[in-house]
Amino acid sequence: MLYLATKYAITAAVVVAVSEIAKRSGRLGALIGALPLVAVLALLWMRVEREDAAKIGSYAWYTFWYVIPTLPMFLVFPSLLQRFGFTVAMLAFCVGTVLIFLAFALVLRRFGIQLL
Repeated sequence: MLYLATKYAITAAVVVAVSEIAKRSGRLGALIGALPLVAVLALLWMRVEREDAAKIGSYAWYTFWYVIPTLPMFLVFPSLLQRFGFTVAMLAFCVGTVLIFLAFALVLRRFGIQLL
């Protein structure tokens, strides 16, 4: 139980730290937030929990493919934010990302990569 609480505390601290840094410096916050912190933490926790290399490798491989379709929405979000406000921009960001992901998954399926 203590291990799980420690795991949650460390992971939450990283997210809070990024948001606090972003309040002070948008550029530095974005730089740190753009780092694959969640993926790195997940890989570390998987290693600590003694997952086998194949499972850790599979996680890293799929993470690569799942990141690509999220990138276009980071370009669109600032424009949506200025035009429609945060709530609409975030909703459009989420829906748009899902749609781009589905299209991306269909394209990759033709090359033998199954994301869904």
